[in-house]
Amino acid sequence: MEKSKTTPENHPFLSRPNRTIIGLSFPVLLALIAEPVTGLIDTGFVAQLGTVSLAALGVGTGALSSVFWVFGFLGIGTQTEVAQTYGQGNREAAIKAVSLAMIMGVMISFGLVVLLLFGAPTFAGLLGADGAVLDEATLYIRVRLLGAPAVIITIVGFGALRGIQDMQTPLWIALIINITNIVLDYLFIFGWAFIPAMDVGGAALASAVAQWIGAGWMLWVIQRRLGFTRDVNLSDGINLIKIGRDLFIRSGLLTLFLLIATRVATQIGDEAGAAHQVIRQVWFFTALVLEAFATTAQSLVGYFYGSDRFDYARRVAWITTIWSLGTGIVLTIGMLLTTDLVISTFVPADAVGVFLGAWIIASISQPLNSIAFITDGIHWGTSDYGFLRNGMIMASVTGLIGLQFIPIDHPDAFTWVWWVTVLWIGIRGVWGFLRMYPGIGDSPLRHQRPEK
Repeated sequence: MEKSKTTPENHPFLSRPNRTIIGLSFPVLLALIAEPVTGLIDTGFVAQLGTVSLAALGVGTGALSSVFWVFGFLGIGTQTEVAQTYGQGNREAAIKAVSLAMIMGVMISFGLVVLLLFGAPTFAGLLGADGAVLDEATLYIRVRLLGAPAVIITIVGFGALRGIQDMQTPLWIALIINITNIVLDYLFIFGWAFIPAMDVGGAALASAVAQWIGAGWMLWVIQRRLGFTRDVNLSDGINLIKIGRDLFIRSGLLTLFLLIATRVATQIGDEAGAAHQVIRQVWFFTALVLEAFATTAQSLVGYFYGSDRFDYARRVAWITTIWSLGTGIVLTIGMLLTTDLVISTFVPADAVGVFLGAWIIASISQPLNSIAFITDGIHWGTSDYGFLRNGMIMASVTGLIGLQFIPIDHPDAFTWVWWVTVLWIGIRGVWGFLRMYPGIGDSPLRHQRPEK
C-alpha cells in the first residue's frame, strides 16, 4: 500500500475519535441499509400480489441471501487483509489479496449458478415451501441467479475499499444498485407499455440487472484505486482458503440457523411465513444499521493492529462498542413506536394475529444485537476468526436444538421461533464481549500480533 499522509500516530481517530467513527460509519450505514430498504419495497410490491407470492418471496430471498452471506467471508477476509496491510504500508500485498479474492469469488459464483439452477426446487422445499409457494419461489431463485457473480464481485470490492477506509465509494455504488432495482421492480413486477407483468420473477430480474450494473462500476473503481495482478498462485489460494475456513464455517452456521428458522416459520403456516418475511426484513434492516459500526471497527482495529499499535486498537474497540450499544437501544424504541405503521404497510390482514408477539420480541433484542455485531467487527479486525467460529458453533447448536423442540401446531409456535432467535443472538454477544473484556483465552487484544 502506498504511503499516505495519514500514519498511525497522526490518524484523526486519535484526536477526534467520535467524529471519526461517525464520519466513517455514516456512509457505511447508508450503503448497508440501501439493500434492506429495497427489500422492504420489494415486500411492499409483492404483498399486493397476495399471501402466496409474499411467502414465496420470503423463501426465495431467504435462500439466496443466505447463500451469498455464506460467501461473505471473501469480503470480510479481504477487508481485514487490506486494512492490516494499509497499516503496514504494503500495497503489493493488498493488490494480491484483492485479486485472489476476486478470482475465487467468480469461480465460486459460477458453480453456485449451475448448482442452484437445477437444485432450486429442492432448496425451496427444504425451507418449507410447497404447492404454489414452491413454484413461485423456484422461479424467483432461478431468475435472480443471473446476478450471482455480480453480487460476489461487489462483496469483495466493498471489502477492499473499506479496508483502505474509503467508505464513500461503496455508498455510491450501493445507491445506484438499489435505485436501479426499485425502478426496475415496478416495471418488471407489474409491467408497463411493452414490458409484460412478471410478478415474483420480475422482482428477481430487477435485482439481477441492477447487481451487474454495480459490479461493472466496482471493477472499474478497484482497477483505478488498487489495480489487479495475475501474480497469484495455488499456494496463495490455499492460504486464503485456510484464512476463510473459519469464516466459512461461522457464516455457514449463521446461515443454517436463519434458514431453519425460516423453514419452521413456513411450516407453521402461510400466515406465519408471511409474517416472518416482514419481521426478518425489518430485523435485517436494523442489524445492518448496527453493522455500520462493526464495519468501521473492523477497518480501524485492523489498521492499528496491522501497524502494531495495539493500544489504539483497544481504544477503537471500546468507543465503537459504546456507540453500537446506544444505537441498539434507540432501535428498540423506534421499532416499538412504529408497530402500527409496519402492520398497516407490510403485513397481510390474515397474518396480523401471529405477527404482533414475534415483532415485540424482535424489537427488544436490539441491544443484544448491538453487542453481537460490534464484537464481530472488532474480532474480524484482529483476524480472530477461530474464536468467532467457536462462538457461532456454540450459539447455533443451542439455537437449532431450540427450533427443533417448537411444536408447529401450537398457537404460540411462531412467537417461540423469535424467542429462540434472541437466545442465539445473546450467546454470540456475550461470547464476543468476554473475548474483548476481560479478554478470555488467547485474545489478540491482550497480546501482540502473531507473525504470519
